[in-house]
Formats: sequence, structure tokens, C-alpha cells
Amino acid sequence: MFNHIVLGSNDIERSKSFYTAVLGTLGYAGEPLRNVGPGGQTRLFFRHKDGTLGITEPIDGEPATCANGGTIGFRCASAEEVRQFHDVAIAHGGTSIEDPPGLRDGGALGQMHLAYVRDPDGNKLCAIWRLPA
Repeated sequence: MFNHIVLGSNDIERSKSFYTAVLGTLGYAGEPLRNVGPGGQTRLFFRHKDGTLGITEPIDGEPATCANGGTIGFRCASAEEVRQFHDVAIAHGGTSIEDPPGLRDGGALGQMHLAYVRDPDGNKLCAIWRLPA
């Protein structure tokens, strides 16, 4: 459904370290593509067959802020991958939020393993694996 998602960062090198490690738990390998935009902002692009995650210094020159109510969800292949995503995020400057990682009853959505973290800039990330119906 999505082609790309872009998040702002106030420290592009810190974000590179964080996302390289965290996305590595999902099978993303290698270095992100580094690009400098026309206004001099450094941008990182983590490309995968399913789309692209961009991390950028804000184009308007203002500080990057996180979206209130916004969450970026990453599909995981297992409950263990959800836990690994969470633990690697914490080890690389993220913050665990909401309930501890684990099994949740999503009612009509079914059961799923979830973990929520905030990246070093405050963006809310979710690792999710839905149990087969």
C-alpha cells in the first residue's frame, strides 16, 4: 500500500545507527543510501522490496518533531522477531513505551505479538506479528 515513509531527525548519525540496527532485525541489510537535498539537508533511505523508509533533517530548517498520534508499524515474521526489534531498539537509544512486548488480544483483529518503542527523536514505532487465524 505505501511506497515510502519519511521521518525527521535532529541527529542524522544517531538515527543512522538506530535504524541500521533496528531494521537489521527485520532482514534489512547494508548501509542506507545517503543523499544531500538541494537545501543541504542530509537524508538517509533504507530501501527494501516493500518500500522505503526515509530519515531526513527537516527541509524547513526547523527542529524535527514526532507526530502526536502517529505510529509506524513494522511487520515481523515471529514473536521472537518482535522481541528482538524491541530489544535492539532499546540498546540503540530507543525507549520502550506502553505495555511490555508480548501477546495481545486484538478482538476482531485477532491475536498478535506487539512491541512499542520511540526512536531517539521521539517517533513511535511498533513491531507486530499477527498469529495465523
